[in-house]
Amino acid sequence: MIQEILINAHSYEKRIAILEDGKLVELYSESAENQEVAGNIYKGTIKSVLPGMGAAFVDIGLKRTAFLHYSELDADFLNEKQKKIRKKNDSSTIDKIFSVGDEVVVQIKKPPLNKKGASLTCRLTIPGKFLVFMPFKEKVAISRKITSGSQKHKFNDILKRIKDPEVGIIVRTDTENSTEEDFAMEYKTLETVWKQVKKGRDFLKGPQCLFNQNELIFMLTRDLFNSNVERLIVDNKEYRDKIVTQLKSIAPELIPKVELFKESTPLFDVFGIEKDIHRISNSRIPLASGGNLRIERTEAMVSIDVNTGSFTGVKHYNETILRTNMEAAFEVSRQVRLRDLSGIMVVDFIDMTTQAHRDKVFKELKLYMKRDRARNKVYPFSPLGLIEISRKRRRPEVIMSFSEVCPHCNGTGRLLAKDSVAVKIYRWLQRSEFFISKEPLLIRVHPNVNHFLESHPEFLQDFAKRIEILEDPEIEHHQFKVLLERSGKDVTEEYKS
Repeated sequence: MIQEILINAHSYEKRIAILEDGKLVELYSESAENQEVAGNIYKGTIKSVLPGMGAAFVDIGLKRTAFLHYSELDADFLNEKQKKIRKKNDSSTIDKIFSVGDEVVVQIKKPPLNKKGASLTCRLTIPGKFLVFMPFKEKVAISRKITSGSQKHKFNDILKRIKDPEVGIIVRTDTENSTEEDFAMEYKTLETVWKQVKKGRDFLKGPQCLFNQNELIFMLTRDLFNSNVERLIVDNKEYRDKIVTQLKSIAPELIPKVELFKESTPLFDVFGIEKDIHRISNSRIPLASGGNLRIERTEAMVSIDVNTGSFTGVKHYNETILRTNMEAAFEVSRQVRLRDLSGIMVVDFIDMTTQAHRDKVFKELKLYMKRDRARNKVYPFSPLGLIEISRKRRRPEVIMSFSEVCPHCNGTGRLLAKDSVAVKIYRWLQRSEFFISKEPLLIRVHPNVNHFLESHPEFLQDFAKRIEILEDPEIEHHQFKVLLERSGKDVTEEYKS
């Protein structure tokens, strides 16, 4: 698998695209209007305490107050009085630990989603490229993906030599060729960040962000750019220089892989990425064979339906179904990563008659989902022929960063049908007839509704003598406006149900 990273750096918006074998699989963006907050550390102010919920709501400077549950408190980050009050399994004492107006240092565990505020924790961690810094925790933990006993022993010895006894460290997965010098350099950087957080905790007034780990260049060099990446291409010299400067202190061996794109044609257009980005909002995704996926998001889960579409195969029906499902297994995993779908996902593959074919599709999907950076689990086919995927939410779905809720359909993706609007007008006229039966009326409607009424003159024939329908492209599709012809007065709201 060939992995590449492309960066489009504009003064207003910066975008990172990750390609695997030439296909877009992950997309990150950063703009003044779109800031990621997961993992950021804040000094917040308690706005309310709810013992019945065992929680407090904290103002950390975001649009909505954030939620801090009792189970996320950490004795190491409480004062002596609070430590004495806190009982491990008694969340009802939270109102004795916190009062409205108190300040508390917290980290965002889950970012805000729709109408929900962020979820917080007091267990602070500061992630680096190789290490995760944990104040007051003392222990050394090593990623479960590092299985070599000798390597674990080596890392333990190194970290005990370089770290402060009161600091805990987690060794991250991407440390295979790391030396003691790499660890020592990064530990020093993380320690400096922690000192800045402590200084902010002691001297700044909340709400205040003490540490922002989501700056795109920081996330790039820490999480995305590693030895497995063939090359990193960036279309802005200034941003390229910033990346190189950042890499000098943590991974200088990666600098030769950084390339500056100098062509006049936009970088994302050259690699065909812009088209993929435009399709992220589409619910229907075509497959190369002629089949397709249908992705629908509800508040509770994501449903993904696989269809054969125009693909009919050559000879055998079962082979046609297997091929479509195998193709869909890859595309499902790609779309999950690309759109950053999370929570519970249900995939309805095309029914297969043999267990061997079901096993093959399941293994294929599981194999591709292993490439995913987010924690996930793929469950085998259920008796109803469905596969369930659970995936941890890392950030809001990608579509949220460059779309808004439709003001006409309120996010349903559907508008009131033309005939339904016509029926609403008919009922309005019925309702108002007793009061203004002698008044001639002008009714302004969207062109689509006007076309429907012209095609069905019988629809409003009971009122034809006293109404005139006017086409108005400024009127929203699902609305209409009624005016008194003589005075021009708008009476629409007066006789609405």
